[in-house]
Amino acid sequence: MATSRRRPPIPGPIGRLAARVYGSVMALRNRRYDAGRGVTRFDRPVISVGNLCVGGTGKTPMVAHVVRTLRDHGRTPCIAMRGYASRRGLSDEADEYRRLLIDVPVVAQADRVAGLFELFATDEGEKVDVIVLDDGFQHRRIARDLDLVLIDATRGLFDDRLLPAGHLREPVESLLRADAIILTHTESVTAEDVRHLRQAIASFAPVATIAECRHEWESLRQAAGDSLPVGWLRGKRIVGACAIGNPGAFLDQLAGAIGAPCAGTLVLRDHDPFAAAQVRRLIDMSRSLDAQAIVITEKDWSKLAQVRPEAWPCPVVRPCLSMGFAAGKDEIDRLILDTRAGE
Repeated sequence: MATSRRRPPIPGPIGRLAARVYGSVMALRNRRYDAGRGVTRFDRPVISVGNLCVGGTGKTPMVAHVVRTLRDHGRTPCIAMRGYASRRGLSDEADEYRRLLIDVPVVAQADRVAGLFELFATDEGEKVDVIVLDDGFQHRRIARDLDLVLIDATRGLFDDRLLPAGHLREPVESLLRADAIILTHTESVTAEDVRHLRQAIASFAPVATIAECRHEWESLRQAAGDSLPVGWLRGKRIVGACAIGNPGAFLDQLAGAIGAPCAGTLVLRDHDPFAAAQVRRLIDMSRSLDAQAIVITEKDWSKLAQVRPEAWPCPVVRPCLSMGFAAGKDEIDRLILDTRAGE
């Protein structure tokens, strides 16, 4: 039982024509920014974490890794992001960062430049010495000193097309701007697939550092904040629910933890607010399937935490996700720590 709200590409000649128009607009936009027009440079280093495709590639755990690496070495970073509103009018992703990264300032608004200036005018903002941009590769209004680009190894990047005929935000040739390219979800593909992907990337970005990451579930977190081992899911009747950019990766990992496919799934479009009707649907599905638990993402908990605990027919848990490097961690961390403003 699955519902997917992911918007498919526009097929055929209409999609191809629209993609050509979109590509022309992006090319003009990038030439403008390449020339430095309309770009704001801050007086502290900027590290961008982004991607080429719409949908999830693992930006949140990578941003968390960047922030923790900086803090472990005495730096005081902030996070700047677009910020998509949740059901309570707050950004679900910003809410997630505030839970994961205590005491890290988070700017979540459409005009990130204005939001950062507002932050830096405060006592808290004066202490910030590094800016980390979430989903910043296309947000070129802010000059950056390090561009980290994530590529989901499970998705055919080089077979994809520009929006709206495909999922690419800009052509793969844009990888030339990247300082480092990080392959994510490498646990879901073969070593041969990774080797071919690295070769293809190197042809577009010959000087970029290339690293490999695995998405790992460290534990499960219950509504009250208590932890459970991932093995607790084994053999149980589970309903999986999410409103994220790459639901397939989440559901595959969930099936692996259970040892079988989910008893039921509810997959909504990325950033869906989980309105009352969808919450009722999830509750009814779980009750009808006699589910022993509902598993959601940390991001979606920002919206579902407001549901009365007694309304759920079974425990609601979410995985604690970490980004484990399979290759290139030392090189990436060195780039992060060596970043200086204006270099």
